[in-house]
Amino acid sequence: MPRQNRRRPDADPPDGTGADRGLVRTDGDWLVRSVPASAATKTYRCPGCDQEVVPGTPHVVVWQEGAAGAEDRRHWHSPCWAARDRRTPRTVRSRNAPRY
Repeated sequence: MPRQNRRRPDADPPDGTGADRGLVRTDGDWLVRSVPASAATKTYRCPGCDQEVVPGTPHVVVWQEGAAGAEDRRHWHSPCWAARDRRTPRTVRSRNAPRY
């Protein structure tokens, strides 16, 4: 089944990073927000490659549509998000490992 993009015209976030775009995938409905390098100020852990997304790196923030809060959002490298159907993380962390 091909991917479909859905636009949400009312989704301009207050931090100026751009509008969210909706994606319908086989594993659910996702909202994706692009974060430019100038707005990337913190370090996160990419769930696709298990490497750090360092400040100054353009990336995407992804969460399932209908998610309650910021704790449900994940910061991905853009290529890792694009290839997520074709790969899995190489490192498996324990349940009590820190999440960035």
